[in-house]
Amino acid sequence: MTLEEMREIALSFPGCTEGSSYGQPSFLVNKKFFTRLRRDDQSLVLLDVSFDEREMLIEAEPQTFHFTAHYKDYPAVLARMASLHPGSFRNFLDRRWRRIAPKRAVKERDAAAAG
Repeated sequence: MTLEEMREIALSFPGCTEGSSYGQPSFLVNKKFFTRLRRDDQSLVLLDVSFDEREMLIEAEPQTFHFTAHYKDYPAVLARMASLHPGSFRNFLDRRWRRIAPKRAVKERDAAAAG
């Protein structure tokens, strides 16, 4: 996935705003952390990933998923942007967005998707 694809996907979620963290793109929804790009290894920080799911992801795709000591105790996984599939990124963000977006925005988006 390219930086442009990553940015386009993140900003496609209602209420998403872009900022900067450590000189890299960072995204918020409802003033809460959504995702960001790590300067150190060009990995995306993905939250709301259980410890069991993180272990499974790392075992299944170690070239993409990993974590550092900093994230050891957080329900998060790091994903190398270059090898992360855009559809997978969208799915991780959808889960996070549903957790932090205003409930009305979630209902509106679901209603629009339902037709």
